[in-house]
Amino acid sequence: MKTEKEKMLAGELYDPMDAQLLAERGRARTLLKLLNDSDPSAKEKRAGILHGLFGVQSDVFIEPPFYCDYGTNIRFGTNVFMNFNCVVLDVAAVTIGDFVLCGPNVQIYTASHPMDAALRRRGLECGAPVTIAADVWIGGGVIICPGVTIGPGSVIGAGSVVTRSVPEGVFAAGNPCRVIRPISLFA
Repeated sequence: MKTEKEKMLAGELYDPMDAQLLAERGRARTLLKLLNDSDPSAKEKRAGILHGLFGVQSDVFIEPPFYCDYGTNIRFGTNVFMNFNCVVLDVAAVTIGDFVLCGPNVQIYTASHPMDAALRRRGLECGAPVTIAADVWIGGGVIICPGVTIGPGSVIGAGSVVTRSVPEGVFAAGNPCRVIRPISLFA
């Protein structure tokens, strides 16, 4: 029989009030408080907190405040930048490629709820992974919904709500986000 965590990571319905999941979210909250309250000059301390939060060394620069559910379900490439007030709901895998830039207030959601009201009343949740490929720039205030993939080199305009996957090398914007045009080398 699967644990609630195994169900969560598999994208199945799970109980978020499970003791293991509550403990893991509590651990993340403690580390996030340390990160968000840390002195900007305490680079080594911040690096240690991020290592504890994500479970691996990462080459990510995060401007606090930063928020996430678990941290351990987020994987960063090299030279990733996340501006102030980013939120990552990582009940499923979040993969962020090399040289990704996230503006302030970017929100990445893998968490979702069933459409069926009876299941929602039971408190069940589900999730779907999000993948952001290398060299993507995500403008400020963008919301990325569960199950979305953003292709390499694409740019997502500020304030967009990304409900569907975005192909490689395009500028996409709006609510819902849609492809506006391809990106040329000097655009």
